[in-house]
Amino acid sequence: MILDKIVKKTKIRVETAKKSISLDEIKKLAKRSKTPFLFEKSLKLNDIAFICEVKRASPSKGVLSVDFPYLQIAKNYESAGASAISVLTEPDFFMGSNEYLTQIKNTVKIPVLRKDFTIDEYQIYEASVIGADAILLICAILDTDTIKDYIKIADSLGISALVEAHNETEVKSAIAAGARIIGVNNRNLNTFEVDINNSINLRKLVPDSIIFVSESGIKTNGDINRLRQNGANAVLIGETLMKSSDIQVELNKLRGTAND
Repeated sequence: MILDKIVKKTKIRVETAKKSISLDEIKKLAKRSKTPFLFEKSLKLNDIAFICEVKRASPSKGVLSVDFPYLQIAKNYESAGASAISVLTEPDFFMGSNEYLTQIKNTVKIPVLRKDFTIDEYQIYEASVIGADAILLICAILDTDTIKDYIKIADSLGISALVEAHNETEVKSAIAAGARIIGVNNRNLNTFEVDINNSINLRKLVPDSIIFVSESGIKTNGDINRLRQNGANAVLIGETLMKSSDIQVELNKLRGTAND
């Protein structure tokens, strides 16, 4: 499975980073956010919040943006009313970079999610150092106790944690770990097929007190309306926007605010 390959590469990447800056050193560099938990606060402001993704490539679709003007993309998202921006920092499979996130954070005023594969507490402190307002914790690669521990570390830094699940077992794990934000990924990790009904079905398991995010496969305003009607608080959209020739127009179409 592709996730296993990504995790293996991530382990190597983290160990290499530790040789440059040790865990003790990066803990000292990490500082509590000046505006703690800005990410989760931003998802409560609208009837359905949009987390828009800056992503150069993906394992399933290949290169999405050849030129990749990531700063302009981020500005366009902000101008079009995005609540937050998700930035891929995983380099081997998504062609991401920590530098993309830092530069975007310094360019926009809305919160930034570090989209990566967190397998070590080191990465949480690193996320703080590079400017992230939130991190991704994936139930498919982390057990309940580890997620709980990682949320506590993130909390100590004022960083939000988006806990991602794919099925009922993982949703229950996220809830047991104390997640305040649960994202359901509509992409099947084995086939890469997407179905937003995954979010609709699993939404029923998540208490209303937890922010619910639907991820992947969201392509139309009709999809947005279905998710809204079924209790989604936010959506995370990447490829639909990244493949568009005009991101602002596409986002306005999704939000239902495009001019005819």
